[in-house]
Amino acid sequence: MFQALILSLAVPALSPTWPQAAAVQEERGPNVLVLLADDLGWMDVGFNNPDSFYDTPSLDRLATQGVRFSNAYAACPVCSPTRASLMTGRHPARLATTDYFGAPQPQAILDAAKRQSKPGRFQRLPMLPAPYVDHLPHEEVTLAEVLRSAGYATFFAGKWHLGGDGFDPTTQGFDVNVAGNRRGGPYGPGKYFHPFGMPNLTSEPGDHLPARLADEAISFIEGHASEPWLCYLSFYSVHTPLVGRPDLVEHYREKKQRLGLEARWGKEGDRRVRLVQEHAVYAAMVAAMDEAAGRVLDVLDRLDLAQDTVVVFFSDNGGLSTSEGHPTSNSPLRAGKGWLYEGGIREPCVMRWPGELAPGTVCELPIQSVDFLPTLAAATGAALPEGVTMDGVELLTTLTGGAAPPPRGLYWHYPHWGNQGGTPGGALREGPWKWVERFGPDGIEGELYHLVEDPGETADRSGAEPDRSAAMGARLARWRAEVGARMPSPNPLVVSNPEGHDRAK
Repeated sequence: MFQALILSLAVPALSPTWPQAAAVQEERGPNVLVLLADDLGWMDVGFNNPDSFYDTPSLDRLATQGVRFSNAYAACPVCSPTRASLMTGRHPARLATTDYFGAPQPQAILDAAKRQSKPGRFQRLPMLPAPYVDHLPHEEVTLAEVLRSAGYATFFAGKWHLGGDGFDPTTQGFDVNVAGNRRGGPYGPGKYFHPFGMPNLTSEPGDHLPARLADEAISFIEGHASEPWLCYLSFYSVHTPLVGRPDLVEHYREKKQRLGLEARWGKEGDRRVRLVQEHAVYAAMVAAMDEAAGRVLDVLDRLDLAQDTVVVFFSDNGGLSTSEGHPTSNSPLRAGKGWLYEGGIREPCVMRWPGELAPGTVCELPIQSVDFLPTLAAATGAALPEGVTMDGVELLTTLTGGAAPPPRGLYWHYPHWGNQGGTPGGALREGPWKWVERFGPDGIEGELYHLVEDPGETADRSGAEPDRSAAMGARLARWRAEVGARMPSPNPLVVSNPEGHDRAK
């Protein structure tokens, strides 16, 4: 079973010769470095897409040194829910943290309608989004709390977006918080450049946010080299606003011209979707993030810590392709951020642990962001919280040559209208099959895809496979009931006219 899931990659052996760890390291669990990108698509990295317009040499090198997951998924097509799942090992539907924190609640939509003379966007929609919890509850046990209880120093830098005052990283198990706040993007005075306007992050003219976050992470690692640590570096990159380092922007403008690339567009629902990677500013943002990640990885080598550090690289949702500048293309994957198609939820993912995980391998086992906490707990020997239902599974046994976990489905629940054009719905992946649902006032409609034969989800096979479609739809419905998933409701602001068309009250 293991050989069927992890296959050797036909890539050069670029892994360095890892130094012997200090004796003190042998008596403790490994360090943990989490590198989390924001809005980075599956096709935005070279290790998934050798023809990518963007250059990611640091992450590509990391992939040759560890295990690359070809079927890694975010638990949600937008950021906060996935981040909550990664922190807790629990599904956003179970926590009711199903939309990005700050999205309008249904009651706020109704209240706003009373104050408006003309109907707004939400008043024209047939369903009100489900209510959601807009912070990570304190009673949830986080990765930081699990590792801190095992004696780890814990550090967070970058995008938090899991709650504001009273719910920042230091209330959720992190000893240090740099730049983490309630905001979903770098919306300070200088955006990605000085001044940042973020907590505990100083800057000077010329400073660039990805590099400064890397500086803070490096300083933490250097100061804790003799004790076990968790360094959670959560880049704001490559979230909007779209602004890049000028030298890199110019480099990619020249590259675009040299390659003769031009924008090309398709259609996803009522949205344009970018089909070609050629956005110079976005490319510059990817490159700067990759450069910053590389600097943090390099310090592990310099301090002889690489051998005893588990590194995880992941992204919180798919690339932004249907809205807000449409900066990237996820093609051949369908759609992008905010959608339940593959472009919105399949993520670039690498895990490296020298001496434990075989370098230059690929794991085809479908995994989800809920799996990281139990896997990292197993790697470090930390105890999982008692009496807590974990939706994730421990992957370390499989990755080190043992049996694969029992077959399972991967579930999604997004009962909201995405800013990027996605509609309320859910999804279930079982083996190569994926069932995608749309919630409507008259019921649920579904589509069925075979992801091995049709990774772009172009051919709906629900008509040809009615029994499979019905069975997967039933299992998805049962799962929603088990986790207490909240559902959207008919919009009382919309009524049907005699011609069968909806209009706002």
